[in-house]
Amino acid sequence: MWLLPVLWTLALGLWGLPRQGSVWRDEAATWQVARRSTAEICHLLENVDVVHGCYYLLMHLLFECFGPGTTTLRLPSVLAMAVAAGCVAVIGHRLAGVRAGTAAGLTLGLLPAVQFHLQEGRPYALVAAGAALSTLLLVTALRRPVRARHWLAYTCALVLMGLLNWLSLMIVPAHLATLLLSRAGRGTLTRWTAAAATATLCVLPLILFSRTQSRQVSWIPPLTWHMLIGPAVLLTIAGACALVARPRTARVSPASVGLPLLAVPHLGLAGLSLLQPLFLDRYILYGLLGLALLIGAAVDTAIRALAPRNPAARRCLLPAVITVATIALLPQSLAKRSPESRVDDVMAIAADIRRVKQPEDAVLFLPAARRDTKSVSPAAFTGLHDVALRRTPEESGTLKGVEAGPEDIRAAMLGHRRILLVTDAAAVARPATAERERVKASVLSTYFRPVYDEEVRGRRLTVYERLEPTREHS
Repeated sequence: MWLLPVLWTLALGLWGLPRQGSVWRDEAATWQVARRSTAEICHLLENVDVVHGCYYLLMHLLFECFGPGTTTLRLPSVLAMAVAAGCVAVIGHRLAGVRAGTAAGLTLGLLPAVQFHLQEGRPYALVAAGAALSTLLLVTALRRPVRARHWLAYTCALVLMGLLNWLSLMIVPAHLATLLLSRAGRGTLTRWTAAAATATLCVLPLILFSRTQSRQVSWIPPLTWHMLIGPAVLLTIAGACALVARPRTARVSPASVGLPLLAVPHLGLAGLSLLQPLFLDRYILYGLLGLALLIGAAVDTAIRALAPRNPAARRCLLPAVITVATIALLPQSLAKRSPESRVDDVMAIAADIRRVKQPEDAVLFLPAARRDTKSVSPAAFTGLHDVALRRTPEESGTLKGVEAGPEDIRAAMLGHRRILLVTDAAAVARPATAERERVKASVLSTYFRPVYDEEVRGRRLTVYERLEPTREHS
């Protein structure tokens, strides 16, 4: 029963996996870190991104074994989400029957947010797999007596989630809500408490250390009411499905499992965001497992009600529903697999760099974070002088390197006849705020003139040539 959702999700994940060779800025961080040595990765984690440390080390191992590429970058997410779909199918089967489980597993891969992260070189699909596995283990414990090794497996699943992204531990209160709604016995509550506390303690050092790097998420905007519209719609759909599929007798049901799994992480992250802005849907992607479970149970209930006397119709209705949903979501599916579905593409501009660069040219990145293009495609920048760079990303243990002071940057720029500027496309560019960035822009506008300008998938390449010296500029 679980094999069909697994194969279905794998097919959706492998479809258009290279995304025309594009890699956007978040994936570029994974790419460049995975290509570093283990010592360089550890040096990086001392300064930034320790929250993703385990994921980076995993991807480093995969890049070492299979080589860097978009398939190696994204295939772990595809496989992880396929595992999540299989677990959701088994959970639905145990709670509401074979058809409900099959529908839930197939639904998961069709959800637009899941299709986005299904082909993403980031850890969120792996977190979803851990959430699905831990929820399956919890449901098993609620339905029949289990041994100590079962709770050990549950603890390990929670630890895995926490090490991949500690915000995923909001699944712990979600599971507590499931236990309370299901009126679990004292023994089960005691064992669960021990497992959850152990997992939290294991992840606590990562949580505390990552708080010292909180400046990394300073770009996340404060929580506003319009950011809650999407979650409110999801919760409304989930509530309607829970009412449709409400069981008459069973204590452990799709509603008691699915609703907390969706609602608690969303509400918890919204609450945390009142203290520090953190509200990004990808941090709680695993909550959609609960939505898929509820949709599957509602579809099964609807099929039972619509075809009580026609077994043939009952067999055909689920494939028909999935087919209609697939067709209706086809424009979304195609959009998620296009390079334009991401804010930018760090690879696209590299071809233009190769074509327009000349000997003794300089290159400049505005802001410095756009140096990820060079980190992912270093061959394209061979022969170019990175005029602002003082220490490389690898040497400095950072993602974008350490740049020189504003006056040093100004002097270095004025020492070149041509400068290639790599920046954001106008549609996504933000105003320069740091002093270094303002100096870069000021020197270019005062002493140089643009002779070439091209925008490709969210990135912009402008070639500047030095103006002839004048009395005003001397």
